[in-house]
Amino acid sequence: MSKLILIGAGPGDPELITLKAIKILQRADVILYDALANEALLEYALNAAEKIFVGKRYGCHVLSQQEINHLIIEYGTKYNNIVRLKGGDPFVFGRAQEEIDAAVEAGMEVEMVPGISSALAAPASEMIPLTCRGISESFWVVTGTTRSGELSNDIKLAAQSTATVIILMAMSKLEAIMEIFTGYGKGETAVAIIQNGTTPQSKMVTGKVRDIYFRAQHAALENPAVIIIGEVVNLKSKLFSAIPDLINISAPM
Repeated sequence: MSKLILIGAGPGDPELITLKAIKILQRADVILYDALANEALLEYALNAAEKIFVGKRYGCHVLSQQEINHLIIEYGTKYNNIVRLKGGDPFVFGRAQEEIDAAVEAGMEVEMVPGISSALAAPASEMIPLTCRGISESFWVVTGTTRSGELSNDIKLAAQSTATVIILMAMSKLEAIMEIFTGYGKGETAVAIIQNGTTPQSKMVTGKVRDIYFRAQHAALENPAVIIIGEVVNLKSKLFSAIPDLINISAPM
């Protein structure tokens, strides 16, 4: 029986992938990989007969989800190990369940290998904690848009929370999202936007809810990007403002 193995490729940095995922890539027969999966990871797939780019990120759809499902089943009739390499974690806005349902219906086995989501890794790479005692006790991870392309209603709920809010796939809705947060009295709340987090192309802009849209426009930020809303964003500036003093203390005489 052929097997579909869904692998989380991590947030962009090719070193941020699990050892288990690497071992599976090494024995894969076919790899269907997304736009957000670093292509450097394909170097592990020395035995793969085929490596197929299938797109799948906001604004980049080489194949529809239904077409990808058909490919999984088609290759499952020819090969044993079909790897679906997805950016971040397959179960975090990765449409993994749709592919699992298609594979199971076709009689394939399914295995899941978790990955590090950009929702966690991008802020961490910029020294922004998602929780901090006395500042934030929890965090939300929300998608900016629904299947229909509309703004998610969960944004309104998140805007009323005291939690840190992380929003993915939302740059096209940035202005509308900030208007919602402003409407709930969050105009002065700190915001950071990180584009291509954890990679050498990473770029970050910080500001407040009331002005981050204009700052992001000026910096020409675009997807893939992670939006972090919450006072934890200020902890980065506090950390780096303390660095010169730390350097002076530790410098040799």
